[in-house]
Amino acid sequence: MSIKVYTDGACKGNPGPGGWGVYIQSNEDEKELYGGNPETTNNQMEMQAALEALKHLKDEDEVIELYTDSNYLRQGITEWIHNWKKNNWKTAAKKPVANRDLWIEISDLNEKMNVQWNWVKGHAGDPGNERADELANIGAESV
Repeated sequence: MSIKVYTDGACKGNPGPGGWGVYIQSNEDEKELYGGNPETTNNQMEMQAALEALKHLKDEDEVIELYTDSNYLRQGITEWIHNWKKNNWKTAAKKPVANRDLWIEISDLNEKMNVQWNWVKGHAGDPGNERADELANIGAESV
């Protein structure tokens, strides 16, 4: 049995007030998490959503199928991070990696868990993604 997790971020202005949302489905149980930040970016909220999901599930032994509509997040954690670490947190252009602190936290949890990172098209009718989007917007409105 796996746990399905949908994460999303929202930002009212970029930067500006933002929110993150997490919708978790396991067995027949559902859990919803959200929060916000008064001054943030869309990418930071996408990452914060994933981080909060992983923190919440860190003691689970199950496979975690995480769905995000952020290619930045999915590619960052599955592809780019390996070279960032090798290059002392510098990009291929030798510039500092943006959001390094969030990447480190996500990576540390990801390495201890069995996470399958999946991309889902946003605003395309996927019920889990739509709920995570609603939660992210609630989070953005709460700050």
